[in-house]
Amino acid sequence: MGRKVHPNGFRLGIVRDHRSRWFASGPTYVEHLNEDRAVRDVVHTDLPKAGISVVEIERQPNQVHVIINTAKPGIIIGRKGVNVNALRVKLQDMTQKKVKIDVNEITKPEIEATLVAESVAEQMERRVSWKRAMKQAAGRAMRSGAAGIMITVAGRLGGSEMGRVDSIREGQVPRHTLRANIEYGTAESLTTYGIIGVKVWVYHGEVLPGEEYHSRYAELAAE
Repeated sequence: MGRKVHPNGFRLGIVRDHRSRWFASGPTYVEHLNEDRAVRDVVHTDLPKAGISVVEIERQPNQVHVIINTAKPGIIIGRKGVNVNALRVKLQDMTQKKVKIDVNEITKPEIEATLVAESVAEQMERRVSWKRAMKQAAGRAMRSGAAGIMITVAGRLGGSEMGRVDSIREGQVPRHTLRANIEYGTAESLTTYGIIGVKVWVYHGEVLPGEEYHSRYAELAAE
C-alpha cells in the first residue's frame, strides 16, 4: 500500500484555507473540535437533500458562525426562514452558545467535487451504470469550466464477487502539484451488493505566486 495524503490537507496554507477557523489550546481545543464535528453531523443529517458541499465554522467569544455552501439554498432557508431558524435553535441548544448561520449559494454545482461524488453515488443507487454516471458527470464538469476531473469508484461494481476499481479522467489533474487548485470530494453509494465508494478530484487551474488564499482574504478585509 502506498502512503496517501489528503488532497485538501496537502495544500493547506498554500492554496487552501482551513474549514474550521479558530484558535484554542489544551482541553478547549478538544471540546471545540468535537463540537465542530457534531455541528457538521447535525447539518448533514437534518438536511440530507440540500446539496451541501462544505460547512465552514468560525468562532468568536460565545458565538459559533456556521457557513453552509449549498447548491439548494431554498431548502436550507425554507419558507420564510423556518428551516434555518429551526436549525439555529437546535445548534444553540447543542452548543450552549449563540449560533449565526450564513447560507452561500453554489452557482456551478457541476464542478463541486463533493456534489459530483454525491450525484454519481445517487445514480448508482438507482441502478444506473457506473460507467455512464461517471462519463456524464465528467462531461458536465468540463462543459462548466473545469480544467480537469478524475472520478474513481471502488467496490462490488455490477455485483461482481470481488471488489474492483474503475476510473475516468478528462483534462489535467496534477495531484502532486502544490499550487494546483484541486478540490476533492467523496461519497458512498448503498447498493444491494454493498457499499461502493466514490472519489472525485476537480482541477480548477493553478494558483500562481501572489494569488494564494491569504492574499484574497487580505483584499476582502481591505474592502
